[in-house]
Amino acid sequence: MNTETVTAGQVMSRVLVAVKAEESPLLAWELMRQAGVHHLPVVDGPHVLGILTREDLAASWSGGPHEQSARRVRDLLRRATRPSVRPDTPLAKVAAVMLDAGVDAVPVLSAHGPVGLITARDVLAAVAGRVRDAQERGEVVTGMFRLEPVQPPRG
Repeated sequence: MNTETVTAGQVMSRVLVAVKAEESPLLAWELMRQAGVHHLPVVDGPHVLGILTREDLAASWSGGPHEQSARRVRDLLRRATRPSVRPDTPLAKVAAVMLDAGVDAVPVLSAHGPVGLITARDVLAAVAGRVRDAQERGEVVTGMFRLEPVQPPRG
């Protein structure tokens, strides 16, 4: 396969775990841990506000669970540009966007919102020839989760 013809839609992760902008860093950390992901799109409706990384969370962590529950992931996002690509963006352009912005993940957006995520690992897999068949149609599911604490009964 020629990597010059590979597009973002062929290499993107099609199942997303995302967090709403008003959720807490504590919830974001738990989502990352449970899903085994290192990048978490922060969304406000159909809009991706940015990508939160495990490193972002660790660098901003202070205090215990109570302090983390009072904060919002929206406030942890970098104020720099928020690059994104479209499903038909060539892989070389995806890599250039990531390099120019100094990020290792970009959301893939359609006219209706996020449809996938491309990480540096996905780009490397494509260069290694591990690309999905261009005819393969994967279902895109944006996973939204909400964890609710369960208090033990008093007694």
